[in-house]
Amino acid sequence: MWGNLSSRGSVCAHSIIENSPRVSTPFKQELCYGFRIPMPSIEAFNLSKQYGAFCALSDLNLKIEGAKCVGFLGPNGSGKTTTLKMFTDLIRPTKGQALINGINVHTEKKKALASVGTLIETPEIYASLTPREALSMISEIRGISAVERMKQIETVVAEVHMEEWIDKRVGKFSKGMKQRICIASALLGNPSIILLDEPTTGLDPRGMSEVRDIIKSLKGKNRLIFMSSHILSEVSDVCDEVAMIDHGKLIVYDTLSNVTARFSGGNNVVEVGLARPVDNEILNQTIAAFPSVVKAEKTDDKNLKIIFKGGLDVQELLLSEIVKLNIGVVSFKASSSELEDVYLKLISATL
Repeated sequence: MWGNLSSRGSVCAHSIIENSPRVSTPFKQELCYGFRIPMPSIEAFNLSKQYGAFCALSDLNLKIEGAKCVGFLGPNGSGKTTTLKMFTDLIRPTKGQALINGINVHTEKKKALASVGTLIETPEIYASLTPREALSMISEIRGISAVERMKQIETVVAEVHMEEWIDKRVGKFSKGMKQRICIASALLGNPSIILLDEPTTGLDPRGMSEVRDIIKSLKGKNRLIFMSSHILSEVSDVCDEVAMIDHGKLIVYDTLSNVTARFSGGNNVVEVGLARPVDNEILNQTIAAFPSVVKAEKTDDKNLKIIFKGGLDVQELLLSEIVKLNIGVVSFKASSSELEDVYLKLISATL
């Protein structure tokens, strides 16, 4: 199925085999509309990986629960891919445990990975295959019945917006299009947990934007997405929480707003994109006068930077009030520049 039989090409094939078929697992649940809905979780417990004298990962303790998107942030060589590979048992820890839904990945691999979809590093698909053919082979390996196979393939291809290309040869695809099909392969079986290793690496700006939009669309479907990256703006744009790692050690894990507030005197910063220039009077006398706002300023004619006190509840109220002003709000997100400041402070502190 996969054209590249090097370690990179074999990663996805290995994950596919270990992800079949799905079984129920006794993991934590949350109540929703009177029904118990499984709460997906991943946990690293004293997880470490040593290569001779080199420590790739050192006593990582990290527990993530619930439907959300968590950015796993760190510089190249910090231990992100090593961690994801241990969560899929592609490499074995020197010590510690990787748990998925409370199940040890190494000792109960098939059961632990039954509810997981993965995209680790950069797998390749045979150029002569179509997405339908490639995904059909993966579905069969995963144990998806012939009755369900075609329906699932069409569903996941629609999720990555590749319907019109489903019967075209992959060899004619751009790198971004291939990446979308690889993401589709991770969605087969409707996994509750999705592990992505730097999914936009090597893509052009358009391809990066398309993949990020796809990841955003996956967040609203009771899925836990754990996504490694070293691109700060990407994490700010896509993720709800962030775990930072450097030199194999976890530095911080929290919501984006809490992480930035912790290192900015308790304040949070959001960036507001507008469809048209805002009047200075509205900015200075209305937005700047909101009770939670510390400072409001323009970064250019159509973008605002707002510093405020409070958490997500205050941020939600602030967005609601700004929208009511009818000033053409088209985007509202945590400031990537603030995350960058925090990141650089934390990373430099570990050197």
